[in-house]
Amino acid sequence: MIKIQEPSRPWEIIHMDWVTGLLPGGDRSYNACLVIVDRFGKTPIFLPCHKDDTAMNTALLIWNRVVSWTGIFTNIISDRDPKFTSALWENLHQLFGTKLSFSTAYHPQTDGLAERMIQTLEDM
Repeated sequence: MIKIQEPSRPWEIIHMDWVTGLLPGGDRSYNACLVIVDRFGKTPIFLPCHKDDTAMNTALLIWNRVVSWTGIFTNIISDRDPKFTSALWENLHQLFGTKLSFSTAYHPQTDGLAERMIQTLEDM
């Protein structure tokens, strides 16, 4: 299991995960939600999306709806979803100087903030 440093400011370190299998809703028939949680203040952002969105679409969604508001993160903690392990994401991390940390299989507590927020969302 990886040791995660504690952030010194909001939106320095974030946790990301997906909620999929949602019933299509909204004018664009969204069927998934990208959950982003700030490790510092525990503030969540819920981004409606499609489960088959590409890595590029996901990167643009995060850039346009999150980074433009929060600034660039230094560390992103996520599971090993192919959208986050693609060459596109590796290049983006290199370009922005960010680090991507993956939670390990069978240790969801590594990405616990996003997991707990998803549980809260599902309980609503």
